[in-house]
Amino acid sequence: MAESDIRLYYKNVSADIIGENHGITKQQFKQLDELTSPVIFELNEEKNSGELPYRDLPFNKEIPKRVKALAANIRDKCENLVVLGIGGSALGNIALQSALNSYMYNLDDKQRKGPRLFVFDNVDPDQFGSFLDWLDDRLENTIFNVVSKSGRTAETAAQFLIIRQLLLDRLGEPAYKKQVIATTDRNKGTLRNIASAEGLATLEVPDGVGGRFSVLSDVGLFSAAVCGIEIDQLLEGARQMDARISSEDFYENPAAIIAAINYHYYQQGKRYSVMMPYSNGLYNFADWYRQLWAESLGKTYDLQGSEVHIGPTPIKALGTTDQHSQVQLYREGPNDKIFMFLQVKNFKHDIPIGQPPQSAKELGYLSGKTMAQLLNSEKVATEYALIQDKRPCMTVLFEKVEPYALGQFIYMYEAATSLTGKLFNINPYDQPAVELGKEATFALMDRPGFEEMAQNIQPFIKPDKDYLV
Repeated sequence: MAESDIRLYYKNVSADIIGENHGITKQQFKQLDELTSPVIFELNEEKNSGELPYRDLPFNKEIPKRVKALAANIRDKCENLVVLGIGGSALGNIALQSALNSYMYNLDDKQRKGPRLFVFDNVDPDQFGSFLDWLDDRLENTIFNVVSKSGRTAETAAQFLIIRQLLLDRLGEPAYKKQVIATTDRNKGTLRNIASAEGLATLEVPDGVGGRFSVLSDVGLFSAAVCGIEIDQLLEGARQMDARISSEDFYENPAAIIAAINYHYYQQGKRYSVMMPYSNGLYNFADWYRQLWAESLGKTYDLQGSEVHIGPTPIKALGTTDQHSQVQLYREGPNDKIFMFLQVKNFKHDIPIGQPPQSAKELGYLSGKTMAQLLNSEKVATEYALIQDKRPCMTVLFEKVEPYALGQFIYMYEAATSLTGKLFNINPYDQPAVELGKEATFALMDRPGFEEMAQNIQPFIKPDKDYLV
């Protein structure tokens, strides 16, 4: 195993550390091994038969070739890249950018390796309006990447129509065609039809890959490549992780261990999964994880159609910030959570802590230490405190935050999600519960075909005054 590989440390869920009432005994680990090993085999069989297209992404040579060619074509021709999308069309882009490019990337030209990047994953008019005001005299130097497999997602469609009209009105049709790139289905759908009819450059959303599994495709790789991130290293990390998560030796397979531990604790009433990075750069990966975990594993029915209402709830926290806002609950509240820390050994920067003034000699213990030393000490201290209260903890260890390691992390958690879905006997690749809210939005916005639903929604539009205080 290479020194730069990420590692999973899970001793602190064991009964040896937190006791048999809350920890996993050696016998229980043996049972989890026996339960999970056949599931690993099933997942490998599905991959080999082409049933898991997301598992093929790191090995697809056409994707990086296509992405890098288009990225090279626009990188030096624009000052701003704007991604329009929502959910899986946006969260991976945000997570890669915040982890692999500097905190001051958009503000400091010296720290920037490409155009500024803005990712809009909502339809908040104040947010979008503020950006459009700033964009005013920068419009002609801005490229827009609209990401939607169908093109019918209301939020992304609205963003796109606003930008389309702005470009046509301000700069004309030639500029519109030059400044919009559509990432969408290869052959069909509303956005594909628009792109074909209006001559827009395009990238592809792979067939059979849901948005939350798409970050290692054109969807997430394009903005990364434009902004100077080494996407070949991302994919190489994912390929290396593929060998590890394909192992049918349970104790050598980090994705299987994550899945089995989460499954075990769900049965024991610990149904909340907290991801807590001790790295601001990794914090947005907790957002990415929340969608992956929640949308994949929250299901009404199992594969036989029985009503089960399965669903571990993902929670994000940030070390050390949330030591001061959530750990009180995590230690003394109900013991119904498991914790996954993300820890970085070597940060890009490390800053020595200065000498205290004479009036505060009690701060002298910090002098001569560094911020990284303090941050990682806080992580160990928080884990120690949680363990004293018998709270199960795991850690993903990063030698450093780099594309190779993040490719491994992404792929590991995607596979862990698939394996957890199999253990729960549910389909982790659909999201039927999302549809009703979408359809209700269509009805409220007067989309043809939803008139009856619009009538049913009427009682919910105006608040009942008897309950308004």
